[in-house]
Amino acid sequence: MSKKIPQPTTPPRERAFLVGVELYGKKQFLALEDSLAELALLADTAGVDVVGELTQKLDRPHTLTYIGPGKVEELKALAEETLADVVIFDDELSPRHQRELEKALGNIRVLDRTALILDIFAQHAHTSEGMLQVELAQYEYNLPRLTRAWTHLERQAGGGGGRAGSAGGVGLRGPGETQLEVDRRQIRTRITHIKRELEKVEAHRTRYRAQRKRSRIPTVALVGYTNAGKSTLLNRVAKSEVYVADQLFATLDPTTRRVLLPGDDLALITDTVGFIQKLPTSLVAAFHATLEEIAEADLLLHVVDISHPNALNQFEAVQETLAEIDADHIPMVTALNKADLLHHPENAREILKNFPKAISISAIEGTGIKDLLHLIREELYESYSPIHVRLPYQQGALISLFHELGQVERVEHERGGMVMHGRIPGRLLAQFASWHAKPVEARQSPGSFEEQETIDDSDDLEEA
Repeated sequence: MSKKIPQPTTPPRERAFLVGVELYGKKQFLALEDSLAELALLADTAGVDVVGELTQKLDRPHTLTYIGPGKVEELKALAEETLADVVIFDDELSPRHQRELEKALGNIRVLDRTALILDIFAQHAHTSEGMLQVELAQYEYNLPRLTRAWTHLERQAGGGGGRAGSAGGVGLRGPGETQLEVDRRQIRTRITHIKRELEKVEAHRTRYRAQRKRSRIPTVALVGYTNAGKSTLLNRVAKSEVYVADQLFATLDPTTRRVLLPGDDLALITDTVGFIQKLPTSLVAAFHATLEEIAEADLLLHVVDISHPNALNQFEAVQETLAEIDADHIPMVTALNKADLLHHPENAREILKNFPKAISISAIEGTGIKDLLHLIREELYESYSPIHVRLPYQQGALISLFHELGQVERVEHERGGMVMHGRIPGRLLAQFASWHAKPVEARQSPGSFEEQETIDDSDDLEEA
């Protein structure tokens, strides 16, 4: 007689009610309804069902509850009516806003966009580095919110808090310390430890990048809005099997693959974490080591989901994030992906005009990939930019690089270094960024290298 084995039951998904606020005069990449639609996708990725939404337009957030008191009452009624377990705001709430809202809403939890994104990152972090970065971001986000989380533990761990002989029992006399203070101290200790571990990761990455630069193989960083198709594109051009999923933030850890370009030239292409509008600053800080993969690249390949109705807004949101991490000066080409999903593919030609150095492609079908690889090769190996740098003799590697891969037009030897004029591949510009010389007419005098150092953009020679 066969015995039926009970199957594990999947726990029911939580129910969420969304709240969006449009602040007059504040720059928004997406319209309020589009931003809430994106928040709903984030909620779904986190494993939450959306049961309703509420919006309000304000001049500025309400001091106590972010939305107005009337809207709070309306939100409470709607959340109870829809049996919502959690209310999620589309903006980052201050600890005070969160505390007052939870007080007003009773038993319903309150989260904001940042907490939701952090939860998704925690689910998708698989490497030790990724988990450390997410843990750091979560601790730094939660630390000022401990008052809310630990209100019920505002008790004295040390007891009476009076004279040594006061009542309180053996081991419980003395000034004491609140449980809240203990937890804060423990979290700060953990934050310090994680930062030390991430410094080791960053040092390792720096050595690895230096090794790649010595190999003289140029690096390309894939950047773009989350779910634009970066991993699919990397799999296509590198014939690899990087994890791909049709969900937000499927990729957290950078993956580098060697790619053969037309003409048998090589490039190293790195897949990176996707961006999103209102990207939490705590995440940008925590993922500093990973994001340096972008800032140190020779070329950026910006992947845009051209089938998305807000493609241009998403492009601008990514550009703003690149500026935040000082990567907006790096040469860039644009891959307008998912062209196969356009109802009228011929419209892609018109759309191309809105993006710099753009190629329309379909990473999943392979169309346009050859043209894209030709454009990448052209940018890496054939595009030269004029340059005028003042290099100290200690920078022998850069001097050799200029002679080997650039077109030297004139060299002026000065005390302590040399001024070099010519053209170099655009991909190398970032390596010479610290040594750009002032135009000749801007110099104070034609003196020695050291005398002119005070008006140079370079670092201190002794440090070099």
